[in-house]
Amino acid sequence: MKKADIGLIGLAVMGENLVLNMESKGFTVAVYNRTVEKVEKFTQTRAKGKNVIGCYSLSELIANLQKPRKVMMMVKAGNAVDDMIDQLIPLLDKNDIIIDGGNSNYNDTINRTKKVEDAGLMYIGTGVSGGEEGALTGPSMMPGGTNRAWEHVKDIFQAISAKVEDGTPCCDWVGENGAGHFVKMVHNGIEYGDMELICEAYNIMKTLAGMDADSMYDVFAEWNENELNSYLIEITRDILAVKENGEPLVEKILDTAGQKGTGKWTAISALNEGVPLTLIAEAVFARCLSAMKEQRVHASKILTGPEIVFNEKKDEFIEDLRKALYLSKIVSYAQGYELMKAAAITYGWNLNYGGIALMWRGGCIIRSAFLGKIKQAYDNDPEISNLLLDPFFKQKADECQQSLRRVVAACVLNGVPVPAFAAALSYYDGYRSERLPANLLQAQRDYFGAHTYERVDSERGIFYHTNWTGRGGETSASTYNA
Repeated sequence: MKKADIGLIGLAVMGENLVLNMESKGFTVAVYNRTVEKVEKFTQTRAKGKNVIGCYSLSELIANLQKPRKVMMMVKAGNAVDDMIDQLIPLLDKNDIIIDGGNSNYNDTINRTKKVEDAGLMYIGTGVSGGEEGALTGPSMMPGGTNRAWEHVKDIFQAISAKVEDGTPCCDWVGENGAGHFVKMVHNGIEYGDMELICEAYNIMKTLAGMDADSMYDVFAEWNENELNSYLIEITRDILAVKENGEPLVEKILDTAGQKGTGKWTAISALNEGVPLTLIAEAVFARCLSAMKEQRVHASKILTGPEIVFNEKKDEFIEDLRKALYLSKIVSYAQGYELMKAAAITYGWNLNYGGIALMWRGGCIIRSAFLGKIKQAYDNDPEISNLLLDPFFKQKADECQQSLRRVVAACVLNGVPVPAFAAALSYYDGYRSERLPANLLQAQRDYFGAHTYERVDSERGIFYHTNWTGRGGETSASTYNA
């Protein structure tokens, strides 16, 4: 019997769909699941009659694979991945490949790559985005790990991935050890930001402008035909159209958001790297605040806010909202790319930033026409320090910033929370400021902790300390950035 091109462990929704995707592209797949009943069920239902080999032990799975063996794990992130690696290593030969296709933390992937390589094997940690539909019809894939492993999986990965208009696959090699999972993490962080911005726009239309679901459907449908065209705008339009007993289903859903951790990881990574990832961090905190439902219900009966007064011309305000959303998206992506650049320096990764934008053009949750402009920005200047400085995005910022200011101002005056929109505006104004009040902050730090400061009339890198009270000595603390 023909041996399989690749093995897959974990027959949950994503695993099953990836198997069917691979098989549909001409590959034979061997499958295994810890609960072996799932193997029997899958091979007798969705995979029946297809080039899928059901295996009932890990050793049977390995025996059914062509060399170098390629084993892809689609198991829950965390200890389950480490346990599976420990079971696989003794069964595999030198130069076989272990692949983690789950949402693992990139730090874990860095450690696992070293462990597997030390055992004489190769390791890939790949982000897979697009949900169950993407897994079946073509996801965006972001692989990283042992560089020489790429040639062995490239044909499979690029065959099953989504394609953009010219046929370019939304999958390419990202970089060493944890680079693939890091880029997937940033993708998910940007996803958090995009979703929060869209939800804030929806709430502004509903709460401030008094629009119903049908009217909002029309707005999102129109937005999806212009420069805001994206998967998330598209599904928001579709969600607003669904009715239950004549009422919008979305209004029957409890306003408490869940999260699986990748947005939080993105914010933590930004803090560790010293990158102001303010919009995505606010999107994470907005989910946390939404989860405090009972407290919010109690507080709503005690705390007061302004009466909502909306005197704007609705069509003009909706156009302002569209521009505010567009500029805020630019800021979110600019921050995400700053984080990737900082991490690339920290971990020694050679990231292709324009190529990453192309990988996100299709299959993934944040896919949008917008991403082509990011690719062009890095084609024009691979060393650009911030996307906002690219001529196209600078022009858009000029066109949209007054709209963002008007939207944020109207929401603040009327007590409508817009943490992501406000964060975008604050970052934009902070980034374009030649001078910020951090001079006073440094004076405060030097006053209470002798942390020193630099001076505008001296060279960078020379630090001073002042005896502010006359009671302190001349000894200062050492300078460092945490």
